[in-house]
Amino acid sequence: MAPFTQTDLFGARPAPPEGFRYRASLISADDETALIQRIRELALRPFQFHGFEGKRRVTSFGWRYDFARQALDPTEEIPAFLLPLRLAAGTFAGIAPEALQQALVTEYEAGAAIGWHRDRGVFGQVVGVSLAADCLFRFRRKVGTRWERASLTAERRSAYLL
Repeated sequence: MAPFTQTDLFGARPAPPEGFRYRASLISADDETALIQRIRELALRPFQFHGFEGKRRVTSFGWRYDFARQALDPTEEIPAFLLPLRLAAGTFAGIAPEALQQALVTEYEAGAAIGWHRDRGVFGQVVGVSLAADCLFRFRRKVGTRWERASLTAERRSAYLL
């Protein structure tokens, strides 16, 4: 696992979130290029969240979460070109690939960020794969009356499990 980079005033490194795992180089550069080419062909749409539009475009396969209704809806099945990535992600996470029933493809504009959030519990374990660029993850957890913070750079082609 890559080291967390933010430290407290006394130099101690916060522990990663419980259950978090990270692996660099989950897929090859050639596989990444092929995936990016196929993703560019998808009909991505602006991300909608409680009446706001996020600075990213998305599409879901298998299941789609409707934030307005706080409900999951079935959608088109995961396309064949994503199945090898699902296999790699499941193997990394120790999850049967078939148990990964939802794929959310997200395209971020340069400089776009996601604010502090918690993934919906309905998804259970979340496996993510970073493509095309490194991504800074910032984590925080409440410890008493203060927040403990840590960050990690997820390298392109890497995977993480939350």
